[in-house]
Amino acid sequence: MNALSPLPDSLREARPVVICLGLSAFDLTWGVDALPAGGGKTRAVDFHEGGGGMAANAAVAAARLGADARFWGRAGDDSAGRAMRDELAQAGVDVAQFRLFEGARSSVSGIVVDGRGERMIVNFRGDGLPADPAWLPLDAVAGAQAVLADPRWPEGALALFQAARRHGVPSVLDGDMAEPWVFDQLLPHTDVAAFSEPALAAYSGGGPLHAQLGVARARGCRLAAVTLGERGVAWLDEAGALQTLPAFAVDAVDTTGAGDVFHGALAFALGAGLAPVQAFRLSAAAAALKCRQAGGRSGAPRLGDALTFLQEIQEH
Repeated sequence: MNALSPLPDSLREARPVVICLGLSAFDLTWGVDALPAGGGKTRAVDFHEGGGGMAANAAVAAARLGADARFWGRAGDDSAGRAMRDELAQAGVDVAQFRLFEGARSSVSGIVVDGRGERMIVNFRGDGLPADPAWLPLDAVAGAQAVLADPRWPEGALALFQAARRHGVPSVLDGDMAEPWVFDQLLPHTDVAAFSEPALAAYSGGGPLHAQLGVARARGCRLAAVTLGERGVAWLDEAGALQTLPAFAVDAVDTTGAGDVFHGALAFALGAGLAPVQAFRLSAAAAALKCRQAGGRSGAPRLGDALTFLQEIQEH
């Protein structure tokens, strides 16, 4: 199966159970004409607020595509935590295991987006959130078709991935920036590790892309990939050869959350039984469509829109 072959018709009926674990943050987003440099005051031309965070955004993206998406995570029992939980529920995500802890503080992000869609993010990761994942209902993983975790709650991610490996459920690691020990711990239990370009370079020590991916693969993941923004996605195949898939060109309004949507779509696609190359193609299309709209998750597409977009690309 090659990258350009049509996706199976059965995908339209797919309803995989996808568990997403990790960060939920409350985002405050300002739109500006140009990203500020240095100190001073910058006038915003737009402002909006709402839930964000890597795994939480991925859960919304998977739900939009048709998954039975479930978010497992932690936040403070504060106004941000309650707002995030309510918003996820309204987006069709199961939040029964999104636990709000009394006395803890939720993660909050400030995001500035310029007229070209480029962004800068300042994130407070929260405080007082317990690391122990003993409360997670790991037996439920047996009924899932895919799981996803970001590196912000390593203890929870490790417990989830170990359970997924025991039950033969594919796992996706959103390889955002993290301490090396986090990846050392998670990669041996990961099926598909999809890094951001700066995170992979920092973890691997840099060098040619093939060598960087090889470092991650050597740590134990079954497939190592990296998202490259406008340059698409690259990965090592089973033979260790470098494969690439170009990005889809769109008029970007806001790139916030594009990587999260990519990962959520990847978990959906693998849970629906797609081969990795086709899963990457659907994920790239979902991420491209998201960039057409402002906000970290509001632009996550429905499956029909993503498939129509791919069909239009195919015909041209």
